[in-house]
Amino acid sequence: MTIERLEFKAAFTADDAGAIEGKAWDFSSPDRVGDVIEPKAFVGAIGKSLPMLFAHDQAQVLGTWDSVTVEADGLKVKGKMLVDDVARAKEVRALLRAKSVTGLSVGFMTKKAMPRKGGGRTISDLDLVEVSIVAVPAHPDAQVSQIKELEMTTAAVAENKTTETEVKAADLKAANDNIAALAKRLEDAETKLARPAITGKAANDNEPSAEQKSFDAYLRHGDKAGPEELKTLTVSSDPQGGYLAPAEMSTEFVRNLVQYSPIRAIASVRSTGSPSVIYPARTGITNAKWKGETQTSEASEPSFGQAEIPVNEINTFVDISNQLLADSAGSAEAEVRLLLAEDFGQKEASAFLIGTGSNMPKGLFVDTAIASKAAAAAAAISFDDFITVFYDLPAVYRNAGTWGMNSKTLAAARKLKDSTGAYLWQPAPALGQPESILGRPVVELLEADDIGANKSPVIFGDFSGYRIVDRLALSILVNPYIMATNGITRFHATRRVGGAVLQPAKFRKMTNPAS
Repeated sequence: MTIERLEFKAAFTADDAGAIEGKAWDFSSPDRVGDVIEPKAFVGAIGKSLPMLFAHDQAQVLGTWDSVTVEADGLKVKGKMLVDDVARAKEVRALLRAKSVTGLSVGFMTKKAMPRKGGGRTISDLDLVEVSIVAVPAHPDAQVSQIKELEMTTAAVAENKTTETEVKAADLKAANDNIAALAKRLEDAETKLARPAITGKAANDNEPSAEQKSFDAYLRHGDKAGPEELKTLTVSSDPQGGYLAPAEMSTEFVRNLVQYSPIRAIASVRSTGSPSVIYPARTGITNAKWKGETQTSEASEPSFGQAEIPVNEINTFVDISNQLLADSAGSAEAEVRLLLAEDFGQKEASAFLIGTGSNMPKGLFVDTAIASKAAAAAAAISFDDFITVFYDLPAVYRNAGTWGMNSKTLAAARKLKDSTGAYLWQPAPALGQPESILGRPVVELLEADDIGANKSPVIFGDFSGYRIVDRLALSILVNPYIMATNGITRFHATRRVGGAVLQPAKFRKMTNPAS
């Protein structure tokens, strides 16, 4: 099944108290539409109580099936009709005795099925939700097997053949005919939805193209498909390439992965409407001194300054032919927008880490104001180096700190062992939790240095000390006019953003010494 819907497949007895039993599904043969249900498909229903409906109508609940068993010849059900409490249950029991209604039908939702040769399906898993009493079951062998009879007088027997019973039987047949028609319509709709989409045709043309039909015939029969089908296809040298598939078979875009560092997720981000942002900064503190009782106090001169973050612009444009835009039904434009978003995201993330500050943000790794702690070796790192960097940072910043490094350094850190051979870096304690070093989380920064002489492969700190200022979200302007004579639409993309370290004291770098 390609869509999830309730299906009805359809045999049974009922006594004077409403007891009824029968075979709801027969395993020995397919039903009227060629479907076969395997015994294992009903395993989940064993031991459950199921509602007893009439003609799969939820408004007509007759009772409960309190016994569901899977036997060699079929699915057996036993239950009770509420003849003393539900008027409709009493009416249906009369129909059973008159043999106007003899079938059982299962209502289920298919979970797993495979097509059968010659039509129909083999259903191996389903969710059984109800069993109904019906006039015409989907499976001819799904029948009520026993209904315990009351001691009836001749008058009572004659009563079963009254006009009222005949009218109800006629109504029941009409209702089941409607259900069968609806099931046929749903099956036709499901078949149509399961067909592959065929492009390159008029919107109201439901028939595949001649090339599509011919290619389908070739896939089924090879060279025996017939000359009319084969000549419709594009043919090259048969031993070298054979018959080529129609062009409309492939409509998928193949994309390479675009990776970028998650710096924006951990840095401090603000918005602005100005070309730059100036932050007042305190660069020094007062100079209080201990004095005696009569000693004169001295003045202090705290120092202040400013930190400015300019807003820089990154832009580009993309030209797309109008034919491609029209033929792709909008997918080409969507792909261009996705490509621009990925490109700009990667470029700005890289600038936040290694940007020079000239017409771009100033990167975290290139800011010389951030203090460095030397590693013990020029071409390696040790766990002691991590401890040194960790405790060199003030406790307030340390407790909000995050480690940053590239994948190669991450691999080297994960391989560090103690004297007993145990790994020093333990994995995350629970699924979905970030991995940590010395209790602080780790992020992968693609632009970080590799381990090597005079390199800074690791940074640790409170990343709120790096400020990102957004002036303009990614703007994409579609201009169909500037290149209209060439049949081209131009997409202009612009982004304005700035970034810089505001508080260098919140960071520490681990730097390998010269070799």
